[in-house]
Amino acid sequence: MTEARPSVLAIFFLRFAAGAAVDAGLAPADPFRLLAGALVWQCAIFFVYLFNGVTDVREDRVNGSRRPIARGDLDPELAWIVAWTAAAAALLGALLLGGAMIWLVTAVLVLGYLYSAPPFQLKKWSSATVVVGGVSGLLSYCAGYASYGTGPGGREMIALPAFAVAASLWMGLVGTPAKDLPDIAGDRSAGRATFAVSRGEWPVRLLLSAVAACVALAFCAVALLLRVPLGMAPAVMLTGAALLTVVTLTPLSRGSRVRRRLPYRAFMTTQYAVHLAVLLPLVSQFLLSGRAA
Repeated sequence: MTEARPSVLAIFFLRFAAGAAVDAGLAPADPFRLLAGALVWQCAIFFVYLFNGVTDVREDRVNGSRRPIARGDLDPELAWIVAWTAAAAALLGALLLGGAMIWLVTAVLVLGYLYSAPPFQLKKWSSATVVVGGVSGLLSYCAGYASYGTGPGGREMIALPAFAVAASLWMGLVGTPAKDLPDIAGDRSAGRATFAVSRGEWPVRLLLSAVAACVALAFCAVALLLRVPLGMAPAVMLTGAALLTVVTLTPLSRGSRVRRRLPYRAFMTTQYAVHLAVLLPLVSQFLLSGRAA
């Protein structure tokens, strides 16, 4: 489980939950379908990240990663078998659920394979990573929406598209350079042509700070101008962008991988906070309505 990055699995679950609840609330017509859809989606994402771990062993070891395969605590062949078992379970579950879930699960599995597996290895290029990250985020919101059951329950339909696009842009455009910063040595040894490898560390830091600010400001502008009912989520993303900018532009001592990961941690923390800012009010509203009934 550790190799598949529990923190990443958790944020994909929150994306799925947001896709199901932002426009529709928390009272699905078919709770079983919603829960089954969440499990199927988690199996698909589990495959994507475990398979990535199997293919990233060389660069992970150069970067000093503490992931189990890189440490030698997990046999790559066993991890490969487990990953493909999860992919098979996800496909079977999608077939049983039917509808759009078949195509959504298939799409995310194919994207994950193309991202990590030779000869494709889209992870070699920052531009491809941005696209894969953003699209996988959008697919997660679509999967949540498709698993909901009978469709929206009365909230304004603009909320989910606005939130899904903003959060997916944050994932793709901000997450990619934030992830690349601490991994420059390993990426270079693996022959990747990421922006960080080709341009160097400080151009990436400047780009990351600018992109984070632009995405957050655009989200706030859309929410205000269109009066999108997303509560504090835009303000939370803007606060996270400010924090990320501070830790990204603060001079660091050379060789400190832990400190080089601070921008990525700020990126991830902001993701969690933005999704919780949307979901927690819905949970409170659902609980209060249940008590009133």
